[in-house]
Amino acid sequence: MKVPYIDLVGQHQKLRSELLEAFNRVLDRGDFILGREVVELEKKFAKYCGAKYAVALNSGTDALFLALKVIGVGKGDEVITVPNSFLASASSIVATGARPVFCDVGPDQNMDSQKLEAAITKRTKAIMPVHLTGKIADMNSIMKIAKKHKLFVIEDAAQAIGAEYHHKRAGSFDAAGAFSLHPLKTLNACGDAGMLTTNDRKLALRLKQLRNIGLKNRIESDELGYNSRLDTLQAAFVITKMRYLNGWIAKRRQNAAYYTKRLRGIVRCPSENKFEKQAYHLYVIQTDKRDALQKFLMGRGIETKIHYPIPIHLQRAIKKLGYKIGDFPIAEQQAKRILSLPIYQTLSKKQLDYVIKTIKEFFQ
Repeated sequence: MKVPYIDLVGQHQKLRSELLEAFNRVLDRGDFILGREVVELEKKFAKYCGAKYAVALNSGTDALFLALKVIGVGKGDEVITVPNSFLASASSIVATGARPVFCDVGPDQNMDSQKLEAAITKRTKAIMPVHLTGKIADMNSIMKIAKKHKLFVIEDAAQAIGAEYHHKRAGSFDAAGAFSLHPLKTLNACGDAGMLTTNDRKLALRLKQLRNIGLKNRIESDELGYNSRLDTLQAAFVITKMRYLNGWIAKRRQNAAYYTKRLRGIVRCPSENKFEKQAYHLYVIQTDKRDALQKFLMGRGIETKIHYPIPIHLQRAIKKLGYKIGDFPIAEQQAKRILSLPIYQTLSKKQLDYVIKTIKEFFQ
């Protein structure tokens, strides 16, 4: 049996007629830039996340970058984030001229709030927790520390659409929440796309100017901006898919529960507290035999991934920041043990059973 890590073709085949309708609707009107569907998506997305405003952008990376820009992050500032995320979490900070400062993670792979305060300096301007795998970070503690030190909080919610923490959804906690709608995400465009949520009207308005070259109308600009607009066509595709989002997340959660029930005690499985609802963009197990297990699974037609094998602080791209092996031991240890299993909503029970059976076979 073959179990691919992701099945984008299968997902889109089921939606083909609806996506083509959306395509034709935009094509017939010709409003390709900041058109009707962009405005509609912003309203739907904000409501879904429990935020007052949402701004449609061309990528999750630009969502992070522009969120930092509108709160005034720049040269000489520091932004605290985690070392076990996708590189964009740090690169967006560097792009503003600021320095990324890392805080190690806990057993759940999210920012360890008990280590956060030690990373704060006089130059710290913001905290960027990453809701890795679709599990919201310890936001109560993070927000309390941020308030104490008068710092902004930017949620890197790229993987966390639909995730909940104490009945609040990702993207609704503080200054802004940045989302990716990349094709590999649970809610995805047919290309690259991103969203930024906020409860601050002035921040939302400024974001809309910055994403559109800084224009406040067709001829006037108060500041230079960027070309970070989301195409109307991609907005139309995302609106189509939003109708199915809750069902997709429910199926991912069902798949995750099925894995956990049958793999607990064999490998380390993700855990979930009563006050949270994980979205399971990723289902990450941990084992000291990770590399051998991954090779074994691939040999039997099961594709897996590692998110992420090299922590950001050890990437050559930021070597000049001076970090070294041993600086963030939990993140470094996890990087050697983590393995992402297929979790997408179109997995069949036969495929799930085959993955579980094969993992058990490896350890036996």
